[in-house]
Amino acid sequence: MAVVIAVAQQKGGAGKSTLAANLAAALAPARRLALLDADPQRSLSHWHRLRTASHEAKAAFDFLEVAGWRLGIELERIGRAHDLVVIDTPPQIDTDARQAVRAAHLVLVPLQPSPPDLWAAEGTLKLAASERRPARLALNRAPSAGRLRAAIEAEITARGLPVLASVLGNRAAFASAFAAGLSVLEAAPRSRAAAEMAALASEVAALAG
Repeated sequence: MAVVIAVAQQKGGAGKSTLAANLAAALAPARRLALLDADPQRSLSHWHRLRTASHEAKAAFDFLEVAGWRLGIELERIGRAHDLVVIDTPPQIDTDARQAVRAAHLVLVPLQPSPPDLWAAEGTLKLAASERRPARLALNRAPSAGRLRAAIEAEITARGLPVLASVLGNRAAFASAFAAGLSVLEAAPRSRAAAEMAALASEVAALAG
């Protein structure tokens, strides 16, 4: 059966769909991968429609839209034919999000370095803990320096919250690539953003086995 990675965060605007898209494109070349859009906003589905019309998209993976209540059935169906499944989950803690977390072998919680994002992430971490699923915070859209980032990182460390060592910066390349239906590794492979994404994907791959 496939290893399942759920990208979950109850606060909108944290970069959940962008992280799921870039992670899938980064990990797909070495694996049979499926990317699932379980978020009713369907941002990832719009990205994928743009992707199918692009000549620059290189990473190949299967893509499915799925209603949250059908997630368990779909995972059972596709799990045998794939090595890895990445899920973009609903942006709130409800039954659908819980199903995704319950099915996951690893839960990634993107957050921008701000107090509201961290407060929202706590609910997702608690949900993962209640389902006995390993979780990691993923700092996203982070400024290169500044008091706020330093304060959030210090709080994460002081509280012993699980966090990825890799950080994604606040870089226009991520938004530009997503708007074109691409990953940053495809749209700007020599950029700082691509290097950050490659490092994060490598770290996640090691955690997910």
